[in-house]
Parts: sequence; C-alpha cells; structure tokens
Amino acid sequence: MPSQFFGLTIGYSGLLAANAALNTTGNNISNVETDGYSRQKVNQSAADALRVFTTYGCAGAGVEVLAIERIRDEFYDVKYWNNNTNTGEYSMKAYYMKQVEDYFADNSTIEGFKTIFDRMMSALAEVQKQSGSDSTKAQFIGSASSLCDYFNSMAANMEQVQKDVNQEIKLKIDEINSIATEIATLNKQINTIELDGKAHANELRDARTKLLDELSAIVDVEVTETPIVDATNPDRYTGANRLIVRIAGGQTLVDSGDYRSLECVARKPEEKVNQSDIDGIYDVYWVANRLTGDLGDQFNLYNGAMGGELRGLVQMRDGNNGENFQGTVNDIQTVVDGGKTYKEVKVKVTKDYLLDMNKLTLSDTGGKINLGNQVFYFTEWKYDQTTQEYTFRIDESINNANLTTTRMGKEATIGASVKYQGVPYYMAQMNEWIRTFSEAFNKILKEGYDVKGNQGILMFTGNHETDEEQYLFNEGLAPGKDTVSVNDDSYYRLTAKNASILKAMVNDPDLLATKVGQTEGVDEYKNVERLIKMINDKTQVSFRGASTAEFLTCILSDIALNTNSANTFHSNFTNVGKAIDNQRLSISGVDQDEEAVNLVKYQNAYNLASRMIQTMTEIYDRLILQTGV
Repeated sequence: MPSQFFGLTIGYSGLLAANAALNTTGNNISNVETDGYSRQKVNQSAADALRVFTTYGCAGAGVEVLAIERIRDEFYDVKYWNNNTNTGEYSMKAYYMKQVEDYFADNSTIEGFKTIFDRMMSALAEVQKQSGSDSTKAQFIGSASSLCDYFNSMAANMEQVQKDVNQEIKLKIDEINSIATEIATLNKQINTIELDGKAHANELRDARTKLLDELSAIVDVEVTETPIVDATNPDRYTGANRLIVRIAGGQTLVDSGDYRSLECVARKPEEKVNQSDIDGIYDVYWVANRLTGDLGDQFNLYNGAMGGELRGLVQMRDGNNGENFQGTVNDIQTVVDGGKTYKEVKVKVTKDYLLDMNKLTLSDTGGKINLGNQVFYFTEWKYDQTTQEYTFRIDESINNANLTTTRMGKEATIGASVKYQGVPYYMAQMNEWIRTFSEAFNKILKEGYDVKGNQGILMFTGNHETDEEQYLFNEGLAPGKDTVSVNDDSYYRLTAKNASILKAMVNDPDLLATKVGQTEGVDEYKNVERLIKMINDKTQVSFRGASTAEFLTCILSDIALNTNSANTFHSNFTNVGKAIDNQRLSISGVDQDEEAVNLVKYQNAYNLASRMIQTMTEIYDRLILQTGV
C-alpha cells in the first residue's frame, strides 16, 4: 500500500512538469526573433505506476518529464540546402554578369564599341574623300587608336573581374574551412551533452543547422547522422551520434569531431591555362597535415556535381564555353637542343577553334598538359597547319614522371572544359576579333602604296610586354609557311590587351597606303575603298558569321542571354527558397499566438498542481495534528 504522502509526490511531479513547460514556453517566446532557433517542447509521459497490494492493483505515480526537444523536420532542411545551393550559384553569376554587361555597354553615357567603330569608319570615309590630306589620315589613325584603347580597356576590365572572382573563391574556401571547424567543435559538444541518452543539446543543434544553411549556399552539402552503438553490444545505443558532412559531390569535409581543410595555391606563370588569364589564379588542394601544412589531393573545382557560390565563381573565372585544348597523342620523340634532351609530343586536333590561330587561347608561358590522365609540364609549342598537329616540348627535369610511348593514342587535354561563358570566353572573343580584323586590314594596306609610292605597311599591331618594341607579324601561317611557333611574330601574339597602332604610322600618317597603284596620284583612294568594302563584307572577313562591324551585337547577345538566365534562375530559386523556409518555420518556428495559448494552459496546469499540494497539505494537517489525539 502506498504511503500516505504519495499524493504529495504526485502533485509535486505535476508541479515540476508544469514548471518545465512554462520555462520552455518562456524560452520560445524570448527567441521568437532569433534567427535559426527551433521551437522547443516538453516531452512528458505518465510515470511508472506503483504496484499496490489492494483490489485495484496499481496506483498512478504522477508525471515524468522525459526531455525538452526541439521541433524540427530534417526533410525540409535537406530541401532548403539543395535549393540554397542553386540560389548561391546563380547569385554569383547574376552579380558578375551584370558587371560584364555594364563594361560592354554602349549608350548615351558610355562610349562603347559601336560608337568608337562608327567614328573610325566615318574618319575612313573622310580619307576616301581626301586621300592626299595629312589631317584626314591623322584623324583616321587617331580614331583607330581609340579602337585599340577600347580593347585595351575592356581587357583590363575583364582581368579585374577575373581577379575579383579569383579572390572571392579564396574567401569562400576560407569560409568553408571556418564552418567546418565550427561544425566539428559543435559535434563534440553535442555528443558530450547527449552521451547519457536523455539530454538534448537543442541550442547547439540549432547553431549547427544554421552553419549548414550557410555552407549550403557556398557549396552543395550532404549530411548524414547515425547513432553510435556499443561495438560489444550493437543493441545498446550510446546516446552519441556520428554526423558526416560531405561537399562537392560526396567529398568528406566533417566527420564527427574531425574535419578536413582546404588551401588555395596560386598557379605559377608556367602553369597558366589560357593566354589571357591573370597571374596567380588559385587551384585548391586538400590539406593532408594541418600541423605541417603538407598538401594532399587537388580539390576538383570542375566537378560537375559541385554547386553553390563556389560553382558560380569557378564558372565565371574559368568558363571557356567548353573550348579547352583537346586532342590525341600521335607521336612521342626524343630531341636534343642546345645540349639538353627533351621529349616532343605531337597531338592531333580536330576542333575548329584549335585549327584557327586567331581563335587560339593556349598559354604563351608554358603550362600543364594531361596525357592520358598523367600531367606533364610543357615549355613551348608549335602548330603545323598541314598535319593539324600541335607539338609540345616536355622538359622531363621539371616533371615528376617520365614520358614514355605508353601515352601514344591517349587523350591530351589542357585545362578543363567549363561549359559556361565566363571571363576566358569573352577574352577569347575579343582576341579573335582584333586578330581577324587586324590581319585582314593590314593585308590590304600592305598590298597598296602610300602617297609617296612606297609599299604599304601594317597599321594594327601589338606592343611587346617586356620592352618598347611592337610586333610586325612577319611570321606565322603565311603562304609557304606551314608551322607557327608560340614564339613566332604571328598574329597569335596580338591580343585585346596589347592591341595598338604602329608607332611609325602615328608619327607619319602619310605611311597609310591609300593607293592601289604605285605611280598613281596622291588623291587616288582605291585602296581605301577596298578597306571600307572589307569591313562591311562578311564574305571577305567575318566574325562568327557576321561582318566585323557587328562584333558588339554578337557579344551582347551572349551577355544578355547569360545575364537574363542568371537573373531568372536566381529569382526563381530565391522564391522557392522562401517558400521552403516558410514551410520549415511553420514547423520549427515560434508562433506567438500558439505560445500565448500554451502559456495559459501550462499556467493552469501549474495552478492545479499547486492546488493539489495545498489540498494534500490540509489533509496531512488534519491527519497528523487532529486525528488520534
């Protein structure tokens, strides 16, 4: 038979349960505006009944508070993370494509390509009218110089975008490392608190979920949490859990209290992928040993499964529209040059953009070539237009592996195929236009004669990077020459960054070849007519199937498509994210009206439990003090 004080114990358990519920409600109300906070609820059950040796057998023993749990649905968390990854990717693309769009603008406030090009064409028309006038030729050369300045400025702007994106990639890698460290620390704290299997580290779990929200915007995440069981007794749950966070298509970042770090390593000049890439582009590596700083495997930034802001940034920085160097190893030979032995690899290519030197983006400072999944450094290259083969010189002394004939027939690649129109794509487009236009323009000039009857010379050229000299384009794929080398004075050396007007022509406008015949008068302008016709006739020289005058139209169509696409997807994923977050909040968020109702409900429960204790006190007073006296 239970004690006479059993009722007091029952009332006391109710008082404790109601008090816990009131405190939890107060905590919810206090955190109604706390970002990432999950609503908490007291989980309680009837206490084990007390067996009594009476006719009714068992007596209720009150209530027992099992735990204070947070209300959370992980299904919506996963949906939110997946959507957040897409939102992060397109937010980066939308931001930087808006910058690119602004740079290529041509309107009443910004003089862009069309305005400058039309001014040059007007000046050339004036030369046609007064071909013997020094002032009209000087004005035309000045307007042509403005066109070169435009491309120089655009190249600098694109370089700045690439620098900004490159630096932001480093910042995102640092954020990933910071978040990984915090998650690993929280995992340890959570397991320490929950090890007894009863307590719940609700606030710490909320903090961890908030970190995962942040991480999912940077890179795709996959989170799994499994109970840790006793190895000697699999049926016994220890109370601890193993949480694993994987990123970029399944690469482990955090495993319980352990985490991996990433480090950015700037490429050396001899590791450049594209001719117009900035120096110091970051590659990312896993840190093998955090104490020594030793690096492990390279983190694949071009992993198709990777998402988030990191994906958007990489595609903006390295996007080449899928036009990287690709070919097949045809031959490997050993050569001796200057007393030093090298290996030369011949690679057969078929891609159109590799067969046209004006479209070529290969690095001019050397780089890394992947031959059948084995990487080698090359120091220089040359191209044979007859065999459509590139020959790369491999210096085995700077490679960690010997190049053998086992690479024959293997795929050869340089850089990654990034199917997005990022900075390298727009740089390549500008380089192609300036090369194509300059080559055709210079060809006509060199076939004509100036007012003094001298053979015409080129006008568009490029400045040397290391000295005050200019390229004369006397080498390259000219008639009778089948091979062009990276070091040749060819139009490959001309880029949007170094485009310029020949200094001799700037100093003496009379060097402009306006005549077709050597002995014709100074006012003869047939060569100028040829220039005007060439510029407007896409059958003579074209850019992407259009006349050279339509350069901006072609480029802006790409930019507009990419910008609109990025903005549309960003807006759509943002709206979907808000809807999913509202669904999450409907479950885990604090509803003020609901908590107000709970406050009254638990207050009444507390009052009733107190009333129970008061009643029992009166009974005990009568029993002890007033009975049996």
